[in-house]
Amino acid sequence: MLCDAHTHLSDYPPIEIGPVLERARQAGVGLVVAVGTTLETSRASVALAQAHAMVYAGVGLHPMDLKAPVDDGIYSALVALARSGSKVVCVSEIGLDYLPASPPRDMQEQAFRRQIALALELGLPVIFHSRESHSDVLRVLVEEGAGRVGGAMHYFQADLATAWKAIEAGFHISLAKPLLRLPELRAVVQELPLERIVLETDAAPQPWKRHRRNWTEPKDVCLVAERLAEIKGVPVDEVASVTTANLRRLLKLPPQL
Repeated sequence: MLCDAHTHLSDYPPIEIGPVLERARQAGVGLVVAVGTTLETSRASVALAQAHAMVYAGVGLHPMDLKAPVDDGIYSALVALARSGSKVVCVSEIGLDYLPASPPRDMQEQAFRRQIALALELGLPVIFHSRESHSDVLRVLVEEGAGRVGGAMHYFQADLATAWKAIEAGFHISLAKPLLRLPELRAVVQELPLERIVLETDAAPQPWKRHRRNWTEPKDVCLVAERLAEIKGVPVDEVASVTTANLRRLLKLPPQL
């Protein structure tokens, strides 16, 4: 069985959710994590987890979607969502984003720290976003003691030194489809232990693509697994077994039977 550690499943039209999950099942994917980027999408992700056995949820506020600092009202709403059921398994998607159009950095850091505090309060791992901000993201995670709950560096595309800093801080490396096209990323991954890797797709609607069949979906995590197996020189079944065990342990789910 394969697992998809990070998707934006709630962004798909409701009529598509069933077919998307069925295609995932047919591809050998047995667990999909749907994450939030706002309170609204966090609520929707929790609802999807409650409605579908193979779906688990993350709640969080994406740095690009911040409109204001995380005040006590927003924090309480996130806590309520995170405590709404056993299928909420992580705080995600949170982090820092330093693109020119991103919200002010001080606002992002305040929100990031408060959401790490939430993860620590509830004992949930952190699946974090980092774009043009790796040193600050890892600094904040270490300062806040987030390694106590662990988590993963989402959609990893950084260098080997950054990967090891994340691992040494207590986090996994989450690989997605960039592994299929970036030789420099493949070279980094060659040096990383399989036991510190999880797989994802970051699946979301992609209307800019000409054909619907080309949208990334959870089923495509099998492509990432195949490429990782090729890089590591091991059978794809071994990649599936190890990365699934890694994610289930990270999310505090019982081992696969």
